[in-house]
Amino acid sequence: MTARIAIAGIGAVAAMHAESIADIDGAELVAGSCRTAERGREFAAEYDCTWYGDTETMLDAETVDVLSVCTPSGAHLQPALVAADHGVDVLCEKPLEITTDRIDEMVAAADEAGIRLGGIFNQRYNPVVRQLREAASDGRFGDLSVANAYVPWWRDDDYYDGAWQGTEALDGGGALMNQSIHGIDAIQWIASAAGAGGESDGNPIEEVFAYTARRAHDDDIVEVEDSAVAVLRYRDGTLGQVLGATSMYPGSLKRLQVAGRGGTAEIEEDELVTWRFRDERDEDETVRAEFGETESGGGAADPMSIDYANHRHNIDDFLDARRADEPYMLDASEARKAVEIIEAIYESAERGEPVRVE
Repeated sequence: MTARIAIAGIGAVAAMHAESIADIDGAELVAGSCRTAERGREFAAEYDCTWYGDTETMLDAETVDVLSVCTPSGAHLQPALVAADHGVDVLCEKPLEITTDRIDEMVAAADEAGIRLGGIFNQRYNPVVRQLREAASDGRFGDLSVANAYVPWWRDDDYYDGAWQGTEALDGGGALMNQSIHGIDAIQWIASAAGAGGESDGNPIEEVFAYTARRAHDDDIVEVEDSAVAVLRYRDGTLGQVLGATSMYPGSLKRLQVAGRGGTAEIEEDELVTWRFRDERDEDETVRAEFGETESGGGAADPMSIDYANHRHNIDDFLDARRADEPYMLDASEARKAVEIIEAIYESAERGEPVRVE
């Protein structure tokens, strides 16, 4: 059965969703909503769907199975509530919302309506990131020593000028909540596979200490941080670091680093630059060859240079899960974790002391 999908919010990321849906067998984009008529009509013409000026009108008029929420981050709650009222499943872009309180409101509405609520963290579908998680799950690092994420990016003033990005109300934060959240989700996901969360299924990170700053953009351009550093302590004693920036001209490739007594693995963008283990396996050389180079510049300076293939796999996985009535890897409780960590980082930076992740 074909899943009929509508998109709330027709911005840059909506194009990735639309392209992904077009590639997926058993998925059909039927409509999209946004307040700007010119943009909406252009989108509808390009993707052969119907434009509506608001989400409620769209869901009243169309038969929809899934609402893909692509509005600004701090505007995810309202379309999710509208979808719940209409009994429509929700797949929401990262972050689910900009605070855990708002996420919990979404979850409560979804539970009451009996609908699915899932998130998008497309890096979990990146084959090289999955390679690290598989190694962590196999115990190849031993007890982790460190699990780090670095996002040393740059954004010009034009990226923020007149946009929702960089605002408290709609971005909820800056270099962390918007750009670095993928790396934060990835390291907690990888570390949890290695047992960093202990026996709990909750957040594997126990405590953070952080500093945030606005260093490369004027206050009238950006309201939130463009630079952040944080130290993490995981529940099993693993330590970690996060660097999140949109202040580092001209921007360089993001990096994930996981290491322990048993070995070290490092990803730079989509390239596996380190894959060394105390106990070498026959397949390790094959892994190094497969992921040994990348042609992608990622989002270091241009947010639209990111390929949509991982988005397609992410969306397809959600559709597969709902079709089979099986659990989805990025359900609301899982997609909430990265926001929970970032909230603690912001609180630590404001208070100037360590903050526990409850």
